[in-house]
Amino acid sequence: MTAALEIKGLEAWYGESHVLHGVDMVVQPGEVVTLLGRNGAGRTTTLRAIMGLTGARKGSILVNGVETISMATYRIAHHGIGYCPEERGIFASLSCEENLMLPPQLKGAGAGMSVEEIYDMFPNLAERRHSQGTRLSGGEQQMLAVARILRTGAKLLLLDEISEGLAPVIVQALARMIHMLRSKGYTVVMVEQNFRFAAPLADRFYVMEHGRIVEKFGSAELEAKMPVLHELLGV
Repeated sequence: MTAALEIKGLEAWYGESHVLHGVDMVVQPGEVVTLLGRNGAGRTTTLRAIMGLTGARKGSILVNGVETISMATYRIAHHGIGYCPEERGIFASLSCEENLMLPPQLKGAGAGMSVEEIYDMFPNLAERRHSQGTRLSGGEQQMLAVARILRTGAKLLLLDEISEGLAPVIVQALARMIHMLRSKGYTVVMVEQNFRFAAPLADRFYVMEHGRIVEKFGSAELEAKMPVLHELLGV
């Protein structure tokens, strides 16, 4: 089976700063994989490098078997990748539904979710469809940021700190969303600081430190790895 995402020897820079130092990572279709690590470990840079949003990149990034390391960001997206950055990027002057309809369907990706399917998954957004982007709560904005990607046809989702700063009830709703996406065959790579949120959702974990992967293990090994995680993350 071809991996949804296979990264080998990935190095990345911001200007003169060498941030990633040979990252190796494999994500199989339909998996939820979590990147753990302290702030500054290189997790967000890894997601940005996959999308071609860093400075120079070296190494190999295969998306469904296609090499994307030398591609421009818009071409990478057309291979069915959706990136949800920490800052969400909701347009304040547009309504919830206008924000949702903004990105085009990706050529080369599968059919995206219909607006009706999205509103079934996110009833909050259906209720707020005519509200301005800035009038949505933080949790609703986060749901909208993910929903916008689902409409494009992306099947590989890169989610950066989606639970950060949100009320527990919203975090639970996001956890249900991840379960639902997995059941529909989506592949998810999450960067998460909230270990309690990430732990029950992920099939596998990678731990980063100083721009390198220093640990990788499956969910079945999580309990045995807790002492190592305490040391690396302070969880």
